[in-house]
Amino acid sequence: MNATNVRVRSRLPLSCMAAVLLTACGGGGDGGGGLPFLVYLPRSCAQLAGMEIPASAIGLATKGGTVTAASVVAASGTGAAAVPEHCLVSGSISPVDAAAPKIMFRVALPTNWNTKALMYGGGGFDGSIPNVVGNVPNGPTDRPLPLARGYAVFASDSGHQAGARGSLDGSFGLNDEALRNWGGDALKKTRDAAVFLIKARYAAAPAKSYFAGGSTGGREALQSIQRWPSDWDGAIAWYPAWNQASAMLGGQKATLALSRPGAYPGSAKRLALFQAAMQACDALDGVADGLVSNQAACNATFDPATATLNGTPLRCPDGADTADTCLSDAQIDALKAMNGPASFGFALASGETGYPGYNVWGADLGIASITTAVQPTVTFLNLGSSQPANPMPTTAPYISQQLDQVLKNIITRDLAFNPLSFDPESASPLAERWGVLSRMIDQSTDISGFVGRGGKLLLAHGLHDVLVSSRATADYYTRLVQQFGQARVDSFARYYEVPGLGHAVSSQFNGTWDSLTALEQWAEAGVAPTAQVARDTVGVPGRTRPLCDYPKWPRYGGSGDVNAASSFTCASQ
Repeated sequence: MNATNVRVRSRLPLSCMAAVLLTACGGGGDGGGGLPFLVYLPRSCAQLAGMEIPASAIGLATKGGTVTAASVVAASGTGAAAVPEHCLVSGSISPVDAAAPKIMFRVALPTNWNTKALMYGGGGFDGSIPNVVGNVPNGPTDRPLPLARGYAVFASDSGHQAGARGSLDGSFGLNDEALRNWGGDALKKTRDAAVFLIKARYAAAPAKSYFAGGSTGGREALQSIQRWPSDWDGAIAWYPAWNQASAMLGGQKATLALSRPGAYPGSAKRLALFQAAMQACDALDGVADGLVSNQAACNATFDPATATLNGTPLRCPDGADTADTCLSDAQIDALKAMNGPASFGFALASGETGYPGYNVWGADLGIASITTAVQPTVTFLNLGSSQPANPMPTTAPYISQQLDQVLKNIITRDLAFNPLSFDPESASPLAERWGVLSRMIDQSTDISGFVGRGGKLLLAHGLHDVLVSSRATADYYTRLVQQFGQARVDSFARYYEVPGLGHAVSSQFNGTWDSLTALEQWAEAGVAPTAQVARDTVGVPGRTRPLCDYPKWPRYGGSGDVNAASSFTCASQ
């Protein structure tokens, strides 16, 4: 044997881990008197500290990276919350532009590695590192965490460090490289740096690599498999903002509608709308169970202008704002504007021309009288507690605050710009800048490279998300079918809509799902997902519903426990 440099991919005994590069353990040579072969050995956690990541190891332009800390974390917790012993590595990736912030990232490397890697996406404008020892988005509470399953898990802040406004801090957008990093480039840079460290720690590359994210992180999942298909074997994309520039423009339409005099519905008005919609639509799925599952039928029949609440018209007398238990004409018009589609007044470079609106009827828009632990988050992500205005209140709807930041820091780069002066449904001198942004964050559905190498994709979305619309995810899935055909799509993708779930969380049906196991079985064993089930952890803890292949929805069979998925079948319109 003449080779002098052989990479050992199997797990090595601890007695061989003292050195990084040396002759084979046991002192054996090549058996024929020639040169002994060389092996790369795993590094200890301590040996990763201070390690330099060369720029050549990263597929996009950087000035390389550095491990800023590496330490062994002892096992903790019990049951499904157990966190195993692992090496927690923190690092940074230096930008080409010295004025741009670094990408800060973290990698959790389990002592007992399963040979697989998992990347987490972020949310909003990112700006902080997701919890790499935590769960996948809307993951199960009764199954081991990914790190406990043996995954090497990593994530980054997308290339900037948020201030007090957290995921709503858009100030990074003033720098072009920081903007490109958030727009997608940081995904590749983080992945390559993390894989470099995984190889250093275990002397082997991951055998399988998956991405899991929600919202912006869902966009990042779809973006990763589209732009760098050879890096990924599977992806989980919850409530993905795959056409994020378009979603922002759709949200701006909603902001303008809510900002008009008298148009903003307070918490009591939202409760009245919610109750009226539930009275009209709850039983359309075969049972009054507190969830609207047949959303298409609800959208086709419910109209707040003619609906009733406890037998009384939901519309206030003469359309005036006379009570908290009714809606004025101004409020009805604003809510209908949110429910309806937006048609952009200018072309986006991504090719998108509009946004499909949101399933407002039956959604919790932020009802203060609901007292669950997640309700403050529901309100924050939905309509907040203040009307959109200029200057934009920090308690305004999430999408209104986000657009305020986008327009000031990314589109105009004018911090004095009035966000309420921009109408996405009219021609605008800002169209070119929106085009630049759309090329970054509106994703193509051409994932041929990913599909061609056998990649698997799981999509899921709460039906009552009024921040990122489930209608847009349905559009993404429909485009996949148009491109590949239904039979081919069935071989690599599934899309599920979850009744009662809003954006990430819900007090109605806080849906969780063991998506990682479903993805593993499909990508590794060829077993496609069937009979998948979502479990509620807040509204009725332990309640289950079937996850139906889109466009089907859960219909009650007429008998059986209303809180059990087995009592429902997946129905078509």
